[in-house]
Amino acid sequence: MASQVTRRFLSTTARRLEAAQNAELKKETKRNPELLILGGVMLSALGGAGYYFGRSPTGATSENAVAIPKDGHPWETETLGKYKYYPNGDASQDPKDAPSALNVVVVPNVTLPAELHEKFNKWGKEGYP
Repeated sequence: MASQVTRRFLSTTARRLEAAQNAELKKETKRNPELLILGGVMLSALGGAGYYFGRSPTGATSENAVAIPKDGHPWETETLGKYKYYPNGDASQDPKDAPSALNVVVVPNVTLPAELHEKFNKWGKEGYP
């Protein structure tokens, strides 16, 4: 008996709330018609994004294949040396050694007073490379 009363009470409550929500939604739509335009814009934006990413979800648009010389990766062969690359991606040219990221130092064109230069410049001092 208790389960029938509970079922009846919950089902009528759910129907009553659903009817109230539908009426409120219709009233709000009549009061603010720009919501339909905003909804259309949002739907088209999200639909366009879904179409774009659904078509090629992991493809990069700016990725190009790079020609690598035969001994370009020194760890894969028994040669010693630096990475190698073809200049401008042209495999008909001789491969060049790639520049090392560890040996390149960029010195900005900044002038400081002598005391600040000594305080902040650590290049060549003990404990720094």
